Amino acid sequence: MRRFGILLFGLFFSLPVLGQWSSYKVFFGTTTDRQILLRQWSQNGQWRYWAVNPITLETAILALPTASVRALPWSKIEQQFQQTPYIRALQAERNRDGSLQDAGIERADTTERGFSLTIDLCPSSKPLIRSVFEQLIAAFEPEEKPVPVTITITGLWMQSHPQDLAYLKGLVSRGDLAITWVNHSFHHRYDSRLPLPVNFLLEAATNLNDEVLLNEQAMLKNGLVPSIFFRFPGLVSDKTVFDRILAFGLLPIGSDAWLAKNQQPKQGSLVLIHANGNELLGIADFIRLIQQKAVSIRNKTWLLYELPASVADSEKR
Repeated sequence: MRRFGILLFGLFFSLPVLGQWSSYKVFFGTTTDRQILLRQWSQNGQWRYWAVNPITLETAILALPTASVRALPWSKIEQQFQQTPYIRALQAERNRDGSLQDAGIERADTTERGFSLTIDLCPSSKPLIRSVFEQLIAAFEPEEKPVPVTITITGLWMQSHPQDLAYLKGLVSRGDLAITWVNHSFHHRYDSRLPLPVNFLLEAATNLNDEVLLNEQAMLKNGLVPSIFFRFPGLVSDKTVFDRILAFGLLPIGSDAWLAKNQQPKQGSLVLIHANGNELLGIADFIRLIQQKAVSIRNKTWLLYELPASVADSEKR
């Protein structure tokens, strides 16, 4: 299923969202059709909401009248939806050990005949490597059209690469790609002089609210519907930061197959490559991999999977 923005009365609006925008905040509640509300903001004098379907993990932007919204504390939402894939996934993440590196969902539905491809767009002065998307589409169409891919994106990358972002959105509008957009923080702070325990989001001056909420707003204003997932910059976190991300209602994702580190994908893996120009080895490894798997792709025994559906199916099992 593809994500979409929707108005309550069956009327659709398109992103990017323009006009007066204010009061963006964390907001927990439910709708009359049992979607879970996670954010609220005012736009052109009307309340808008970012919502997740707790069964499918798909997200949507909703414009709702007050009568259709019920604000609830998070504890009540967990009680009401405790058997859904979304709440079960959050609870499973809460019980993780909080390791410094690669915390979060690393592998989803292990019954899949393939994996979920995640492509990171960290801040970079280099252009997007468009060839990886062209070869991805060429390899998997027509067996998979649109080709499902997950892109984790930062606010600074969006600011610096408007033409590359327009290119990616064009691939979606043409029906070539189905992109799951993941919050990768706004600034993606990194200092090569610092050790991991005080680097990335663990730097002392980091404002986690800004890293999460400013990036969500940047995504929305650029016409992207954020997914329910979050990827830590550098795949680095600690238990405190990890739990704070969960408290936003977000599901952290890691990877058990970072190709540039010579980690090979398995069934249900979250494969990681970078297309921001800073990690050419991983791109080369992925292109070589899809060339090697050409016959299996044609036979539909080696496929790409949408991340929300993959995680939801895993929790249903």
